[in-house]
Amino acid sequence: MAVSGLADFRGRWFVVKIGGELAQDRPRLAASVGAAVRAFRDAGIRVAVIHGGGPQATELQKKLGLQPRMVAGRRYTDEATLEVMKMSLAGQVSVDVAAAFRLAGVPALCTTGMSAGLIQARRRPPKVMSGAGPEPVDLGLVGDVVGVDTDMFGRIADAGLVPVLGSLAGDDQGQAFNINADTVATRVAAKLGAAKLFLVSNVPGVLANKDDASTRLPTLTPIQAREKIANGVIQGGMIPKVEESLEMLEEGIEAIHIVGLSPPDALLHEAERPGSHGTAFLRG
Repeated sequence: MAVSGLADFRGRWFVVKIGGELAQDRPRLAASVGAAVRAFRDAGIRVAVIHGGGPQATELQKKLGLQPRMVAGRRYTDEATLEVMKMSLAGQVSVDVAAAFRLAGVPALCTTGMSAGLIQARRRPPKVMSGAGPEPVDLGLVGDVVGVDTDMFGRIADAGLVPVLGSLAGDDQGQAFNINADTVATRVAAKLGAAKLFLVSNVPGVLANKDDASTRLPTLTPIQAREKIANGVIQGGMIPKVEESLEMLEEGIEAIHIVGLSPPDALLHEAERPGSHGTAFLRG
Protein backbone atom coordinates (compact mmCIF):
# COMPACT_ATOMS: atom_id res chain seq x y z
CA MET A 1 0.00 0.00 0.00
CA ALA A 2 1.40 3.38 -0.99
CA VAL A 3 1.97 5.83 1.88
CA SER A 4 0.62 9.35 1.80
CA GLY A 5 3.41 11.93 1.53
CA LEU A 6 5.68 9.81 -0.68
CA ALA A 7 3.86 10.30 -3.99
CA ASP A 8 6.07 13.24 -4.95
CA PHE A 9 9.08 10.91 -5.08
CA ARG A 10 7.61 8.45 -7.56
CA GLY A 11 10.32 7.35 -10.03
CA ARG A 12 13.11 8.80 -7.87
CA TRP A 13 15.76 6.89 -5.90
CA PHE A 14 15.93 6.42 -2.15
CA VAL A 15 19.15 4.88 -0.80
CA VAL A 16 19.05 3.14 2.58
CA LYS A 17 22.19 2.18 4.47
CA ILE A 18 21.89 -0.30 7.33
CA GLY A 19 24.55 -1.17 9.87
CA GLY A 20 25.55 -4.80 10.26
CA GLU A 21 24.21 -4.85 13.82
CA LEU A 22 20.67 -4.57 12.45
CA ALA A 23 21.00 -7.84 10.54
CA GLN A 24 21.45 -9.71 13.81
CA ASP A 25 17.71 -9.38 14.54
CA ARG A 26 15.95 -10.43 11.35
CA PRO A 27 12.33 -10.00 12.58
CA ARG A 28 13.10 -6.47 13.79
CA LEU A 29 14.87 -5.60 10.54
CA ALA A 30 11.92 -6.94 8.55
CA ALA A 31 9.38 -4.99 10.61
CA SER A 32 11.28 -1.71 10.34
CA VAL A 33 13.54 -1.28 7.33
CA GLY A 34 11.89 -4.07 5.35
CA ALA A 35 8.42 -2.61 5.87
CA ALA A 36 9.63 0.88 4.94
CA VAL A 37 11.36 -0.34 1.76
CA ARG A 38 8.19 -2.16 0.79
CA ALA A 39 6.15 1.02 1.34
CA PHE A 40 8.64 3.04 -0.74
CA ARG A 41 8.33 0.55 -3.61
CA ASP A 42 4.54 0.59 -3.34
CA ALA A 43 4.74 4.36 -3.78
CA GLY A 44 6.70 3.91 -7.03
CA ILE A 45 10.08 4.83 -5.54
CA ARG A 46 13.25 3.04 -6.62
CA VAL A 47 15.24 1.78 -3.64
CA ALA A 48 18.86 0.66 -3.25
CA VAL A 49 20.18 -0.70 0.05
CA ILE A 50 23.79 -0.75 1.25
CA HIS A 51 24.79 -2.73 4.32
CA GLY A 52 27.82 -2.99 6.54
CA GLY A 53 28.96 -5.88 8.68
CA GLY A 54 31.16 -4.47 11.43
CA PRO A 55 29.93 -6.50 14.42
CA GLN A 56 29.95 -9.75 12.48
CA ALA A 57 33.46 -9.06 11.16
CA THR A 58 34.76 -8.20 14.63
CA GLU A 59 33.28 -11.39 16.08
CA LEU A 60 34.79 -13.49 13.30
CA GLN A 61 38.19 -11.81 13.66
CA LYS A 62 38.25 -12.69 17.34
CA LYS A 63 37.25 -16.30 16.63
CA LEU A 64 40.17 -16.50 14.20
CA GLY A 65 42.59 -15.02 16.73
CA LEU A 66 42.87 -11.68 14.93
CA GLN A 67 42.81 -8.37 16.79
CA PRO A 68 40.58 -5.72 15.16
CA ARG A 69 42.35 -2.39 14.71
CA MET A 70 40.29 0.79 14.53
CA VAL A 71 41.58 4.23 13.50
CA ALA A 72 39.29 7.25 13.95
CA GLY A 73 36.22 5.04 13.76
CA ARG A 74 37.47 3.14 10.70
CA ARG A 75 38.66 -0.46 10.47
CA TYR A 76 42.26 -0.98 9.37
CA THR A 77 42.21 -3.64 6.63
CA ASP A 78 45.19 -5.92 6.02
CA GLU A 79 45.01 -9.08 3.89
CA ALA A 80 43.62 -11.22 6.71
CA THR A 81 41.02 -8.61 7.62
CA LEU A 82 39.93 -8.34 3.99
CA GLU A 83 39.26 -12.10 3.95
CA VAL A 84 37.15 -11.68 7.08
CA MET A 85 35.19 -8.84 5.47
CA LYS A 86 34.49 -11.01 2.41
CA MET A 87 33.12 -13.79 4.60
CA SER A 88 31.05 -11.41 6.71
CA LEU A 89 29.67 -9.01 4.10
CA ALA A 90 29.16 -11.36 1.15
CA GLY A 91 28.21 -14.32 3.34
CA GLN A 92 26.61 -14.03 6.76
CA VAL A 93 25.20 -10.50 6.61
CA SER A 94 24.06 -10.75 2.99
CA VAL A 95 22.04 -13.89 3.70
CA ASP A 96 20.57 -12.49 6.91
CA VAL A 97 19.44 -9.29 5.17
CA ALA A 98 17.98 -11.31 2.30
CA ALA A 99 16.05 -13.40 4.84
CA ALA A 100 14.70 -10.31 6.63
CA PHE A 101 13.62 -8.67 3.38
CA ARG A 102 11.96 -11.88 2.22
CA LEU A 103 10.02 -11.90 5.49
CA ALA A 104 8.92 -8.32 4.71
CA GLY A 105 7.87 -9.20 1.17
CA VAL A 106 10.70 -7.26 -0.50
CA PRO A 107 12.28 -8.84 -3.62
CA ALA A 108 15.90 -8.19 -2.71
CA LEU A 109 18.89 -9.08 -4.87
CA CYS A 110 21.70 -9.35 -2.31
CA THR A 111 25.32 -9.19 -3.46
CA THR A 112 28.28 -6.78 -3.14
CA GLY A 113 29.61 -3.86 -5.13
CA MET A 114 32.08 -6.27 -6.79
CA SER A 115 29.31 -7.96 -8.78
CA ALA A 116 29.02 -6.86 -12.42
CA GLY A 117 31.19 -3.84 -11.63
CA LEU A 118 28.29 -2.16 -9.85
CA ILE A 119 30.79 -0.11 -7.87
CA GLN A 120 34.31 0.75 -8.99
CA ALA A 121 36.96 1.46 -6.39
CA ARG A 122 40.65 2.17 -5.98
CA ARG A 123 42.88 1.95 -2.94
CA ARG A 124 42.58 4.95 -0.68
CA PRO A 125 45.87 6.87 -0.31
CA PRO A 126 46.98 7.97 3.17
CA LYS A 127 45.01 11.02 4.27
CA VAL A 128 44.51 13.18 7.34
CA MET A 129 41.37 12.10 9.21
CA SER A 130 39.34 13.87 11.87
CA GLY A 131 40.09 12.43 15.28
CA ALA A 132 43.35 10.73 14.21
CA GLY A 133 45.87 13.54 14.66
CA PRO A 134 47.73 15.68 12.11
CA GLU A 135 49.54 12.91 10.22
CA PRO A 136 48.10 11.10 7.15
CA VAL A 137 46.58 7.70 7.99
CA ASP A 138 46.97 4.57 5.85
CA LEU A 139 43.96 2.26 6.32
CA GLY A 140 45.40 -0.60 4.26
CA LEU A 141 43.17 -2.35 1.73
CA VAL A 142 40.42 0.22 2.06
CA GLY A 143 38.96 1.69 -1.09
CA ASP A 144 37.50 4.93 -2.37
CA VAL A 145 34.49 4.75 -4.68
CA VAL A 146 35.44 6.10 -8.12
CA GLY A 147 32.48 4.92 -10.18
CA VAL A 148 28.89 3.64 -9.92
CA ASP A 149 27.17 1.80 -12.78
CA THR A 150 23.91 3.71 -12.59
CA ASP A 151 22.58 1.97 -15.73
CA MET A 152 22.95 -1.41 -14.04
CA PHE A 153 21.21 -0.15 -10.91
CA GLY A 154 18.37 1.02 -13.14
CA ARG A 155 18.13 -2.31 -14.93
CA ILE A 156 17.92 -4.16 -11.62
CA ALA A 157 15.13 -1.84 -10.47
CA ASP A 158 13.35 -2.21 -13.83
CA ALA A 159 13.36 -5.97 -13.24
CA GLY A 160 11.34 -5.35 -10.09
CA LEU A 161 14.21 -6.00 -7.68
CA VAL A 162 15.84 -4.05 -4.87
CA PRO A 163 19.66 -4.10 -5.16
CA VAL A 164 21.16 -4.80 -1.72
CA LEU A 165 24.94 -4.46 -1.63
CA GLY A 166 27.55 -5.31 0.96
CA SER A 167 30.25 -2.64 1.08
CA LEU A 168 32.96 -4.37 -0.93
CA ALA A 169 34.09 -3.06 -4.32
CA GLY A 170 37.05 -3.50 -6.62
CA ASP A 171 39.14 -2.34 -9.52
CA ASP A 172 39.62 -3.62 -13.08
CA GLN A 173 42.54 -5.79 -11.93
CA GLY A 174 40.21 -7.77 -9.68
CA GLN A 175 41.51 -6.36 -6.40
CA ALA A 176 38.79 -6.15 -3.77
CA PHE A 177 38.65 -3.37 -1.22
CA ASN A 178 36.86 -2.96 2.07
CA ILE A 179 34.91 0.30 2.12
CA ASN A 180 33.00 1.92 4.93
CA ALA A 181 29.30 1.29 4.24
CA ASP A 182 28.41 4.93 4.89
CA THR A 183 30.94 5.91 2.22
CA VAL A 184 29.46 3.48 -0.30
CA ALA A 185 25.92 4.60 0.45
CA THR A 186 26.67 8.30 0.11
CA ARG A 187 28.55 7.83 -3.17
CA VAL A 188 25.84 5.58 -4.63
CA ALA A 189 23.16 8.07 -3.58
CA ALA A 190 25.03 10.96 -5.17
CA LYS A 191 25.57 9.13 -8.48
CA LEU A 192 21.94 7.99 -8.61
CA GLY A 193 20.74 11.53 -7.92
CA ALA A 194 18.84 10.19 -4.92
CA ALA A 195 16.09 12.28 -3.40
CA LYS A 196 16.87 10.85 0.03
CA LEU A 197 19.65 8.94 1.74
CA PHE A 198 18.92 7.21 5.05
CA LEU A 199 21.73 6.07 7.37
CA VAL A 200 19.97 3.58 9.65
CA SER A 201 21.48 2.12 12.82
CA ASN A 202 20.65 1.64 16.49
CA VAL A 203 21.44 5.33 17.01
CA PRO A 204 18.31 7.53 16.69
CA GLY A 205 20.22 10.44 15.15
CA VAL A 206 22.98 12.87 16.09
CA LEU A 207 22.85 13.33 19.87
CA ALA A 208 24.06 16.39 21.79
CA ASN A 209 24.79 13.91 24.60
CA LYS A 210 25.78 10.55 23.15
CA ASP A 211 24.39 8.76 26.20
CA ASP A 212 20.98 10.44 26.12
CA ALA A 213 18.62 9.69 23.22
CA SER A 214 16.38 12.60 24.26
CA THR A 215 19.12 15.02 23.10
CA ARG A 216 18.62 14.09 19.43
CA LEU A 217 19.16 17.05 17.10
CA PRO A 218 16.27 17.10 14.56
CA THR A 219 18.16 19.13 11.93
CA LEU A 220 21.71 20.25 11.23
CA THR A 221 23.20 22.59 8.66
CA PRO A 222 26.78 21.95 7.45
CA ILE A 223 28.08 24.85 9.57
CA GLN A 224 26.38 23.53 12.69
CA ALA A 225 27.62 19.99 12.07
CA ARG A 226 31.25 21.07 11.62
CA GLU A 227 31.07 23.14 14.78
CA LYS A 228 29.84 20.10 16.73
CA ILE A 229 32.68 17.95 15.37
CA ALA A 230 35.21 20.63 16.34
CA ASN A 231 33.89 21.02 19.89
CA GLY A 232 33.60 17.26 20.49
CA VAL A 233 29.80 16.93 20.56
CA ILE A 234 30.02 14.66 17.51
CA GLN A 235 32.72 12.04 18.11
CA GLY A 236 33.93 8.51 17.40
CA GLY A 237 32.16 6.54 14.68
CA MET A 238 29.62 9.34 14.18
CA ILE A 239 32.33 11.63 12.74
CA PRO A 240 32.77 9.75 9.42
CA LYS A 241 28.97 9.43 9.07
CA VAL A 242 28.53 13.17 9.39
CA GLU A 243 31.54 14.08 7.24
CA GLU A 244 30.38 11.83 4.40
CA SER A 245 26.90 13.32 4.67
CA LEU A 246 28.19 16.88 4.39
CA GLU A 247 30.30 16.02 1.34
CA MET A 248 27.35 14.44 -0.44
CA LEU A 249 25.01 17.35 0.28
CA GLU A 250 27.42 19.36 -1.85
CA GLU A 251 27.09 16.78 -4.65
CA GLY A 252 23.33 17.07 -4.96
CA ILE A 253 21.61 14.63 -2.61
CA GLU A 254 18.49 16.50 -1.57
CA ALA A 255 18.21 15.21 2.01
CA ILE A 256 20.30 12.95 4.27
CA HIS A 257 18.84 11.39 7.39
CA ILE A 258 20.48 9.58 10.31
CA VAL A 259 17.71 7.52 11.91
CA GLY A 260 17.23 4.58 14.26
CA LEU A 261 14.72 1.75 14.54
CA SER A 262 12.66 2.88 17.50
CA PRO A 263 9.74 2.96 17.03
CA PRO A 264 9.61 0.34 14.23
CA ASP A 265 8.07 2.83 11.78
CA ALA A 266 10.72 5.51 12.48
CA LEU A 267 12.29 5.23 9.02
CA LEU A 268 8.95 5.51 7.25
CA HIS A 269 7.86 8.56 9.24
CA GLU A 270 11.28 10.21 8.88
CA ALA A 271 10.88 9.88 5.11
CA GLU A 272 7.56 11.73 5.30
CA ARG A 273 8.52 14.32 7.93
CA PRO A 274 12.27 15.07 8.00
CA GLY A 275 13.60 15.50 11.52
CA SER A 276 10.61 13.86 13.17
CA HIS A 277 12.41 10.62 14.07
CA GLY A 278 16.06 11.24 13.18
CA THR A 279 18.53 13.96 12.27
CA ALA A 280 18.02 15.55 8.85
CA PHE A 281 20.94 17.34 7.22
CA LEU A 282 19.92 20.52 5.45
CA ARG A 283 21.98 22.44 2.92
CA GLY A 284 21.26 25.83 4.56
